[in-house]
Amino acid sequence: MAKDIRFGTDGWRGEIARDYTFDSVQRAAQGFATYIKQQKRQDQGVVVGYDKRFHSENFAAAVAEVLAGNGIHAYLTQGPTPTPVIAYSVLDKQAGGAVNITASHNPPTDNGFKVRDHNGGAIDPEGLAQIEQAIPEVGGKVSSQSLNQAMETGLVEVFDAAPAYIDHLHELIDLQPLREAGLTVMVDAMWGNGAGWFPLLLAGVSTRVIEIHNHRNPIFPEMQRPEPIRPNVDVGLKATVENKADVLLITDGDADRIGLGDEKGNFIDQLRAYGLLAYYLLEVRGQRGPIVKTLSTTTMLNKLGKLYGVPVYETGVGFKYVAPKMLETDAIIGGEESGGYAFRGNVPERDGILAGLYFLDLMVKTGKRPTQLIEWLFAKVGAHYYDRIDSVFSGDRAVREQNILDAQPKTIGGLKVTGLTTTDGFRFDLEDGGWMLIRFSGTEPKIRVYTETTHENKVQAILQDGLKIAGLK
Repeated sequence: MAKDIRFGTDGWRGEIARDYTFDSVQRAAQGFATYIKQQKRQDQGVVVGYDKRFHSENFAAAVAEVLAGNGIHAYLTQGPTPTPVIAYSVLDKQAGGAVNITASHNPPTDNGFKVRDHNGGAIDPEGLAQIEQAIPEVGGKVSSQSLNQAMETGLVEVFDAAPAYIDHLHELIDLQPLREAGLTVMVDAMWGNGAGWFPLLLAGVSTRVIEIHNHRNPIFPEMQRPEPIRPNVDVGLKATVENKADVLLITDGDADRIGLGDEKGNFIDQLRAYGLLAYYLLEVRGQRGPIVKTLSTTTMLNKLGKLYGVPVYETGVGFKYVAPKMLETDAIIGGEESGGYAFRGNVPERDGILAGLYFLDLMVKTGKRPTQLIEWLFAKVGAHYYDRIDSVFSGDRAVREQNILDAQPKTIGGLKVTGLTTTDGFRFDLEDGGWMLIRFSGTEPKIRVYTETTHENKVQAILQDGLKIAGLK
């Protein structure tokens, strides 16, 4: 039935050959084609892109065939293309939306089906529900036209998305000072779509870029999955030290997220990265405007908001919440705990390439190395410490959620609980201004327990108490 395809935090993902099949992808594409018609955007066409996972190019071709079968022009990327580049192509082509075949950071067994609106951003929950409702049942009607025929009739057009995006980058940032900075930049492309982009953008003068994991290998050797967090980034951190690099930039499988490592081979967690990027826009570039954050990311943003007199808006987890809020408020930055950040002037979509360039610009403009930038940020907002534990769970989710609500802890990790937010999961606010969040993943059968606190020595105690409250200990 159609109910076997569910759009979570960021599209639909499934295990290849088990539930992610050509038949299910075509059905999902039919649902999206119907949605595009309901939005009266069928005459604008749809961009279709893909990553380097197993069979992604063929799944993308199947999507293009279904769009053509519905009389909708498909702009099909000529090769694996980063998600932010696909998103910008929506604006460049003035298309009605996009389909992106990618499972982002999921294990190699999976693939995915991301959808984007006419702004290039995530579709809001109401729109995702409309798409789900329009997906035909197994064996239901799917209109399709063979790729060769569709290309002959002009309903499918293969194009290179890179030139327009690169021109757009030049409008957002002056790359020449980065090329002339003489930096050694280590890049871990995590076997994904980010490969080749930083060498292309930064080559030509004195800055040197060294890439690893920059070929197609769908089993993702030397990491559990192409997600820019430890331990997946450990090989890149080691290579940073071995090559005496000034910084490590890590792009996930579809290059919409960024991970960072300092010159000493230490990982810069996603919350600190977000704090630094927001600080860069406010202090170095002098921008003013709202900040949008999910409830699972850093309170350093709230402190920066107060210091610079800008509002901070909090949403549920996922860019299906962040992107609409950014558009509504004309935010200068929006982001989430996963390492995805979006910026004013760009599409309301996570962009690991632009985020990496902005971080390099922060280094060049301040003359500071990554370790010094962390000290600079903490001097402004105080030290903050973060960690998270992901656990597979089984059993009735509703029972677990009720047990968490019923727990009503007075303290967590030795800190007094001052409040509970249930917007998306269960976030327990703590007396030091920190928090502990228990949240069910929107893409996998996992419970995530996160914390941010100003007490470095309490991080693990808070997480362990979180696991107990979640019924995982």
